[in-house]
Amino acid sequence: MNVIRSLDSIRYVKNSVVTVGTFDGVHLAHREIIREVVNRARMREGRSVVVTFDPHPKEVVTSARGPVQLLSTLRERIQLFGELQTEDLVIIPFTYEFSRISASTFYQEYVNRIIGVSEVVVGYDHMFGRDREAGARELMALGRSLDFSMFAVHPLTLDGEPISSTRIRKVLSGGDVERAHGMLGYDYPLTGTVVTGDRRGRTLGFPTANLEAEDPRKLIPGNGVYLVAVRVAGQDGFGMMNIGVRPTLTSGEQRVLEVHILDFDREIYGETMTVTFLQRLRDERKFGSLGELVEQLGRDRAAAHRAREILTHSPTQSKE
Repeated sequence: MNVIRSLDSIRYVKNSVVTVGTFDGVHLAHREIIREVVNRARMREGRSVVVTFDPHPKEVVTSARGPVQLLSTLRERIQLFGELQTEDLVIIPFTYEFSRISASTFYQEYVNRIIGVSEVVVGYDHMFGRDREAGARELMALGRSLDFSMFAVHPLTLDGEPISSTRIRKVLSGGDVERAHGMLGYDYPLTGTVVTGDRRGRTLGFPTANLEAEDPRKLIPGNGVYLVAVRVAGQDGFGMMNIGVRPTLTSGEQRVLEVHILDFDREIYGETMTVTFLQRLRDERKFGSLGELVEQLGRDRAAAHRAREILTHSPTQSKE
């Protein structure tokens, strides 16, 4: 996949099949669109092109509502697009000035004149241009004037509701990582750096690696204890991850991310760690004593070991 970050670097190819969007999470509905782009480009013997934006448009045009919680960093999006065999990925810097460009100007100047286009593939609810002024009807009209066709992909649903980034953010915020997997098509990942903590876990017999997320905008699942897959220092394993304020140990409100890696005993401060969320084991809660906490951590570790064995020996070893 060619990753193109400058408009000057784009190769004009009239016979291109193009889709445009932020694609946060590159979830199953996004994947249907991108697969359609790739397949239609092959049928036309043309080029498949995904046009995306960085930063997320909501960070620029709706910043008053607070920070955007991302399902995927730009690095993660690039990796996911590549897995779908996209030929060209065009990343357009999203600025306030760019946000004021009209829908017709964007397609005339960027998609038609610079990239080249014979067909545009969009989702069923695609909106674009200044203040999201245009949709499928307007895009069809633009296609007639600029000589390209349009294909709209039907919504992909789960439990009768369309899959969307907004819906996935909601279920992850509630801690339902397995339902999120059902809409993403993969286990939700979180990457960061292992940093020094207060070492309380070690004194309790459960040493933990404290994780600082690589991107503060990345959505952190709801507070609780999770079974996670772990990759750190070139090794793969499993762990139980606590997300929360540790109410038994502290009276503060600072949220921490800490992972007890199963069957692992190495110093990994400063290393990059990626965890992927497999199951939610329980809610975070305050215990009456440290002894009660330690007993519960023992039960959590046993549950994590059992879940690991089931996952490791599953015939498919995958929920996709």
